[in-house]
Amino acid sequence: MTKQEMKKAVIKAIDENKESIFAVKDSIYHNPEFGYKEVKTTATVADFLENLGLNVERDIAVTGCMARVNEDKAGPHIAVMGELDGISCKEHKDANEIGASHTCGHNLQVTGMVGAALGLVKSGILPQLGGKISFIGVPAEEYIELEYRENLKKEGKIKYFGGKQELIYRGKLDDVDMAMMFHSQDMGDMKVLLGPESNGFVGKKIHFIGKESHAGSAPYDGINALNAAMLAINNVNALRETFKESERARFHPIITKGGDIVNVVPADVTMEAYVRARTIEGMKDINERINRAILAGGMAVGANVEITEIPGYLPILKQPDMDNLMRENLKDLGLDGAIVEGGDFTGSFDFGDISHLMPAIHPMFGGVTGALHTRDFNVVDAELACIIPAKAMAMTIIDLLYDDAKEAKDILAHFKPVMTKEEYLAFQENNDRTITLN
Repeated sequence: MTKQEMKKAVIKAIDENKESIFAVKDSIYHNPEFGYKEVKTTATVADFLENLGLNVERDIAVTGCMARVNEDKAGPHIAVMGELDGISCKEHKDANEIGASHTCGHNLQVTGMVGAALGLVKSGILPQLGGKISFIGVPAEEYIELEYRENLKKEGKIKYFGGKQELIYRGKLDDVDMAMMFHSQDMGDMKVLLGPESNGFVGKKIHFIGKESHAGSAPYDGINALNAAMLAINNVNALRETFKESERARFHPIITKGGDIVNVVPADVTMEAYVRARTIEGMKDINERINRAILAGGMAVGANVEITEIPGYLPILKQPDMDNLMRENLKDLGLDGAIVEGGDFTGSFDFGDISHLMPAIHPMFGGVTGALHTRDFNVVDAELACIIPAKAMAMTIIDLLYDDAKEAKDILAHFKPVMTKEEYLAFQENNDRTITLN
């Protein structure tokens, strides 16, 4: 078969099986689960892949699953990823009883992944491709429920809070050469965004420790830990003008405990926060300055401070050669004139970590309205949100692995990773630390 004949066969297979593909979307949507708890979602994805005749490894990182095809091929190995977890948005009309929802569109993303798998398998073209392909349902992209994940870590069940970090650590991606996935995004009048860039971040848990006393009759005998926390936030605010605009710096804290009772000087105050920036060096520099500002808040009132830093995510890097292949496929699918080139996201994705290790693409597809993680998020075009990405990813895989994987081999020959796996894990280990002011 020619390359175009292969693509037509994949498109035909996906179109003929839309009902079963959409069933995955709906099942996951109505059963949202938080990270490292995606039991039902893992089962939905794994069952679908097994029904395609694939051998599936389940619970690859507490939850999650992966299936490989063309394992006998010696060529490059491409991973197609989809994220299993939901986010907390209790205000959304379809949030469940604990406030979980798929207002980040991960159900759409996973549906696109399994749709691509179906197209490649049912079209019968896999033997003619010159490389391996993995379909990976990844747990825990949303960086939430930190206490729960901290307990998993203490129990030895995970090393990292993010699912892709955990897969890297466990060696599940050691033989993967390239990766792709997508996210949903309200694109307005456009339909797809190629080549996004994003911020990375460092996670923080901050504990301010003061001294309790009666707030009414003897406040002078206490040390107000809440005042220390408020001063810390104001100190960071005083720094904001010193952050370079190019770094797109962000610091956004929440106070998770502000004291115990109102008539006792707060002696036990906790905060969670992210420090975000566009580059690794920027993350390091801004994070150190913010740490000084936080410690100064404790010093001002005489409180002790404990900053526990948690490895966050790295910025997403572009891969122009892979973007170029996908762009041509999107044009063939009728999207010419509706493609946005480049995007600036100050949020973070753990796919950024993958992009530092191997060639990787992460386009954003429309078909939804409303901001991510909000009550306004809604699917308005399931075809664009799920089926078009499934076709585009499968067609791009064909481009990469056709003719003994000529395109993939050429991209890999010219690609220099920012980090090796060993360097990446060492970097994350350095971000796993505790800083104290006593």
